[in-house]
Amino acid sequence: MSLDPQVEAMLTQLAENPAPKLWEMPLPDARATYEGMAAVLDLPDAAIGKTEDISIPGPAGDIPARVYTPVAGGGSSALPCLVFFHGGGFVIGNLVTHDALCRTLANEAGVRVVAVDYRLAPEHVYPAAADDCYAATKWVEANAGELGIDPNSIAVAGDSAGGNLAAVVCLMAKAKKGPQIAFQMLIYPTTDFTDAERWGSRNEFAEGYFLEKETMRWFEGNYMGGNDAARSEPFASPLSAEDLSGLPPAYVITAGFDPLRDEGKAYADALNAAGTKAEYIDYPGMIHGFFNMQGVLDVSKEAVKVAAEKLAAALAH
Repeated sequence: MSLDPQVEAMLTQLAENPAPKLWEMPLPDARATYEGMAAVLDLPDAAIGKTEDISIPGPAGDIPARVYTPVAGGGSSALPCLVFFHGGGFVIGNLVTHDALCRTLANEAGVRVVAVDYRLAPEHVYPAAADDCYAATKWVEANAGELGIDPNSIAVAGDSAGGNLAAVVCLMAKAKKGPQIAFQMLIYPTTDFTDAERWGSRNEFAEGYFLEKETMRWFEGNYMGGNDAARSEPFASPLSAEDLSGLPPAYVITAGFDPLRDEGKAYADALNAAGTKAEYIDYPGMIHGFFNMQGVLDVSKEAVKVAAEKLAAALAH
């Protein structure tokens, strides 16, 4: 297994121009750095039919969200919907950092995307993000008519921390008997907060591959807020759930040089073992975060296109 040449060139450039690590920076700087990185690596000015910023009532106040209507979605008929949760370790990331990805998914899949700007840690610790994402998904289903959405064709998706949240929302929906979710797309999700050391990929790619072990420790510590007993709860670590049956079909994506690779695959395997259909794909030459690098990586463009096709097929009646 070898790194994709475009990835290798990017990592070499980063190594030659070392910057402070996210966990070494003041929080506002870390968030600004991530936003700046997204602007450099992702597609500039990705086409979209329309975007609209809205507020969704949440458990602790309004949740900002952005609705994306695809270029071909201007008609009167209700569209399938993807509720999207951004990555960033539960600490960084926002509607801006994942704007290009949401635009591409909306257009390529022909779906209306609702991107959710859930509360971030450390200001809001677990389970604030999960509660916001669940509330937003429930609200989307309840307001499907107003949003121009088919309530029987709602999917959830997210990358990294957002992949965790998408998986958790599906578990919450099962436990609370709604909303009805048709599909879950988990992009290199983090699925286990209990024992980082048991995953070979976390140690194998601990440094030098974009997402690093120390950064993950910082993210997880901020999100759990010292509540280590909660790390094994299924709404924190979906892999800890006792019963993964009866969940929406899943499409699970990992990257070959990603510290989160092994736990992403383990979750896909666990879903299948429980009778929940999960399709798993690994992009062997890629690193964590590659879905947000369409501006510089050819494989990223291909992977997002394939994911959009899977999404469209899963939501088609």
